[in-house]
Amino acid sequence: MSDIFTKIAKLPISSSEKHTLSQIDEGLEDMLQRLIRWSHINSGSKNSNGLAAMREKIVKALSILPGIVSQSQLASGEFVTNDGAIQSVTYEPAILLNVRPEAEIQIILTGHYDTVFPIDSHFQTTTRIDENTLGGPGVADMKGGILVMITALAAFEETEHAHRVGYKVLLSPDEEIGSPGSAPLLAKLGGSSHIGLTYEPSLSDGSMAGARKGSGNFALIIKGRAAHAGREHHLGRNAIAAMARFAVQLDDLNGQRNGVTFNIAKIDGGGAVNIVPEVAIGRFNVRLQETEDQDWIMSQVTDIIDNINRLDGLNAELTGGFTRPPKPMAPANALVFDWVKQAGSALGMDIQWKPSGGVCEGNNLWASGCPNVDTLGVSGGEIHSDREFMKISSLTERAKLSALILMKIASGEFDAKLAKTLALENCNSNRSSHAHR
Repeated sequence: MSDIFTKIAKLPISSSEKHTLSQIDEGLEDMLQRLIRWSHINSGSKNSNGLAAMREKIVKALSILPGIVSQSQLASGEFVTNDGAIQSVTYEPAILLNVRPEAEIQIILTGHYDTVFPIDSHFQTTTRIDENTLGGPGVADMKGGILVMITALAAFEETEHAHRVGYKVLLSPDEEIGSPGSAPLLAKLGGSSHIGLTYEPSLSDGSMAGARKGSGNFALIIKGRAAHAGREHHLGRNAIAAMARFAVQLDDLNGQRNGVTFNIAKIDGGGAVNIVPEVAIGRFNVRLQETEDQDWIMSQVTDIIDNINRLDGLNAELTGGFTRPPKPMAPANALVFDWVKQAGSALGMDIQWKPSGGVCEGNNLWASGCPNVDTLGVSGGEIHSDREFMKISSLTERAKLSALILMKIASGEFDAKLAKTLALENCNSNRSSHAHR
């Protein structure tokens, strides 16, 4: 395998490629001002009006590219309300751009236009922290990344070999809540693409995520029996007390299996203090290092729940599931990352990678058999907090990085078909391994 990663010792950049890259630098101020305007639109995952407003801006921005832009309706999902009812959820549409579907090489570029900030968040505007740092909601995660993607594609379209590559751009409205509606579309597009490029932010030092853990989101519904807390306390069955015991037992599972973590994040239920609470909802997240961890996780959680259901007057029901499988630094992903490192080196960047406990659409793409790199967006940090920031210079730096990668794929210097072959070999090997257990 070593010859795969040393095929191009020093990546050359042609004069026409240098010209294309130099034009990206000229657009920095326009990119920055557009990012500020976008950041001021609250597009939290549950803010339908804000998502619609953001979608309108992005569709307009995509109009500079060829192909057909559409708005794809997503599969519906379920949500457990605070009183224990399971409701159907409809998600906002995804944005899909389809360019040259007949081309021999196909790429999927993904991102999301939702943020974690609710409509009533106090964090609604941008702040210039210093000459090269902008703070604001979504500036890094990932409205800045969307601008990087579009800028790189626009530059790529002006190059001589662009016609050799087809691509689809998928921008989803639900990534920050686990991509429940867009997951089937990610699987479909990833399965039909040679490689994937995702525009989550890199770290503030420019390093990127390599191997990623998998993730599962769950809600446990416990129903007991209401009663007067004074006159008939003995007739009640306290759902919150049962949930508290569950939370402690779930937390005790941490450290029992390498790389597996449990996080009980929210408990809802109860009411007046003179009533034994009848319903409790516990919402929790699980992270896992290997796909095989899922069986152990479910066995442990099921055992705890079965013990609750053996108690008089209590009923516990688990909802949710594993939303993103682990993404290892398998040979196919390592090859695509090596392209990024070579392109970065040619541009004067020393790009490194670090394993991450975080998850993103790159996990979904890998599960579909699509090798990918998923932190091609701006350099930034403190995402998911009111201290979120991004490095302004990385808008053009990362756009040039992606544009060069695209140009080298189109020229054949980066072999997208080889990456796909390696990914399929990995999938087949895993299936064979599971079949023999």
